This record gives sequence, C-alpha cells and structure tokens, in this order.
Amino acid sequence: MGFHQQLLDFTSLVIDHRLRHFTGSVNGEILYDKAQLRALLQADYFQRVFRKIAPKDEELLIVLLALAPHLNPGFYTNIILNFLPDGGDFPEFGGVKGTNHRGILPTGETALFVLAGEIVEKRLKVQELLSHTGPLGQNGFLRLEAVKPGEPAMSGRLLLDEEVVEQLTLGKVSPPRFSTEFAAELLTTEQDWTDLILNDHTRCQIQEILTWLQHNDTLLYTWGMRKKIKPGYRTLFYGPPGTGKTLTATLLGKHTGLDVFRIDLSQMVSKYIGETEKNLARIFDKAQHKKWILFFDEADALFGKRTNVRDAHDKYANQEVSYLLQRIETYAGVVILASNMKSNLDEAFLRRFHSVIHFPKPSAAERLVLWRKSLPKQLKLSKQVELESIAQRYELTGAGIINVVQRVCLEALAQKQNTLTPECLLSGIKKELEKEGKMG
Repeated sequence: MGFHQQLLDFTSLVIDHRLRHFTGSVNGEILYDKAQLRALLQADYFQRVFRKIAPKDEELLIVLLALAPHLNPGFYTNIILNFLPDGGDFPEFGGVKGTNHRGILPTGETALFVLAGEIVEKRLKVQELLSHTGPLGQNGFLRLEAVKPGEPAMSGRLLLDEEVVEQLTLGKVSPPRFSTEFAAELLTTEQDWTDLILNDHTRCQIQEILTWLQHNDTLLYTWGMRKKIKPGYRTLFYGPPGTGKTLTATLLGKHTGLDVFRIDLSQMVSKYIGETEKNLARIFDKAQHKKWILFFDEADALFGKRTNVRDAHDKYANQEVSYLLQRIETYAGVVILASNMKSNLDEAFLRRFHSVIHFPKPSAAERLVLWRKSLPKQLKLSKQVELESIAQRYELTGAGIINVVQRVCLEALAQKQNTLTPECLLSGIKKELEKEGKMG
C-alpha cells in the first residue's frame, strides 16, 4: 500500500470512529492508533514540513483532515453518503462546497467534530489549535478561511499552505511563478562573485550581509539575543543603473542557498487605493517562513520624499509606506531596497535600515577589468584596440559594457569575423552612449 493511501485510510478510520461514537454505537473516548500516527510523521514528506516544530497528535490530525481532498476529491462526499445514504443535512460535521471543486471541503467545524465531538470544552481547545496564534497558524502551515460577518469563524475552510500541500503530495516545492497574484520574480544567475566588480568599500559592506546570513541564528538563539534584537536584516542599495545592485542580491542568494525574489515597486504601486497593500501582503505572507531574500527594486516609487499631504491619495500613499515598513521590520529574512539615488529617499526611512550601501560607477581600472572579463575568448582583439584607453575614456557601467560586448559580438558573427576592430568597438560604444542619452 502506498504512503498516501495509508494517510487516507488512517484519516477515514479516525472519522469512522467519531461517527460511531456520535451515533452511540460505541462508548468512551475516540480511539486511534497513535503509534501509526507517529509513524506517518516520520516519513520524509512530513519531516520536510515539520522541521522546526514537533506537532501534537491533534495538530497532525488537523493537517490530515485538510490534506485529504487534495489526495481524493470525493473523500468527504463518500463519507457523508455512507453515513446518510438517504440524504439529509449533517451540520455537526461542517464542510462546504468549493467553487471549482465538486466535492465537500473540510472546515474548522469538521476538525472540531472529528477531534472533540460535541463536548464543548474539548471543542474550545481544538479551536485554540486552529487560531492564527496556534503553532500551525504561526508557522504558516494552515489557516482558517475568513467568513462573512456574523457567521461562526469555525465555518471557514481549513486551508493548508500551497507549499505544504506540494511537499506532502509531491515531496518537493516548486518556486512560485510571477503572476498578477504574486508579482515577484525569482532571480538566478550563472555568474559568481569573481564576475562582480566592486570597489573595496562596497564589497566590505556586502560581506556584512553575508556574515548576518551565516551567523544570525546563532546570535539570536544560541547566544540568547532574540529578546533584544528585531528579526531580519534591512539594507538599501543605491547607485546608477547597471552598477551591480541586482547581481549582488542574486549572488547573496546563490552563495547562501536562499531564493531571491525581485519586486518592482514601480509596477507594484497601484493607483487604486488599498491595492498596493494587498499586493505586498501576498508576497510577505508567502515569504514569511521561508527566509527568502526580498529585493525591492525602484524603491523611489514608494519611498520617495513626501513634503506634504495634498489630497486623499497622498495620504493613502503614506499609509502604504507605513504598511511596507511595518512588514519589512517584522520580516525575519533579508530585505534589500534598491534606488538610483539615495537623495530621493526620506532620511526617516533610512534610519530604519542596518546598512546603506553605495554602488558607484566603476573607476577606469574597474572598467578595464570589466572589459577583459566580458569579451569572449573567441573574439580576438586587433592590435589597434587599446582597452586601457577605452576604459579610461568611456564611463560605462558594467551593464553598459555587457551591452556593447553583445552588440559587437553579434556584428562579428553576422560579418563572419573573429577579430574586433577599433571601428566596430567604437561604433558599439557610441550606440550605447546615445541610448543612455550621453551623446548628442
């Protein structure tokens, strides 16, 4: 018998015992094989989910009740049909119909009934386990769907976190994809630290973030500083486009094995009041227990200086800033805000960050290194090309140099040439500078 069929059979047996107890065909406490329940918890599927906490039997049963429809769509429908073959209502059991799902979905009332029957005191204890302050809620494993005002809170559906469902069904979790519901892009790179050319001061400040990532848990929990220090690390990267801010954030994740998600605040900020907060909430709620590195690009769009409040939209924009700051300050991972100009940001915001890191345009010596690293070995330089002079004369960023190299390489391939001439290189530089508005 497969592992997931064992889960369904065990869950079905627990429910069957409760139904027999409810009808009076059996007396005493509801019985289930606790050794078997603990054995299920030892499976890799559950071990990957419950790395930080050891769930109680009741909490594990709640997870099984919520998981069952994901494994068998007709699980609860068949149970009710067997119990009420002639039809009829069974409000004590709870459960609701889904929008697309054709079967019955479990609610908080379902968990109360299966674990506590009709004994009010026991039901209240189970209700505590289902609250947002319980271990399942606090760790982001499971929550109750909100219901309309006036309806019992326990009539909300049992909602397992999507990634918990993936882990318990497929044994792995896929990174979330960019969508209107999750406006964050997963950043990856094949480059490494040797490809990132920064000045010594900037590189030293980046090392401080790596140090935090490597030793913060020890500081908080082994050294007992968690009562005195706020969770998380907050930093601002500022400097012209193309100077390495995004690549640095991506490499921080690659070096530490953490996912990095880029959120473009210029796209996130909505003209519709309240939408920006909802968009941000989706991302933070998803990231809360995963130690993602959150990279907020175009921070000026939300954190720009506000001298006064002219209308209702300005007032709400200030509330959006306050909301984002509140979520940033309670986030336990690394949050990076990126801006082209430090002067665009309010100093009051900057005081809340652990570090403010400048990414200046590369010096002539750094540009020379970038040129040498960027040009492929297949493209030979003619004797007339003097990279030292090119690096000294043209103040391009690392991204600008890559753009030029791409352009001249494509030109060489189109012309079936493998030698870079001064004319071709200077033409590529001129086009890049014109694109950046630096040549008339």
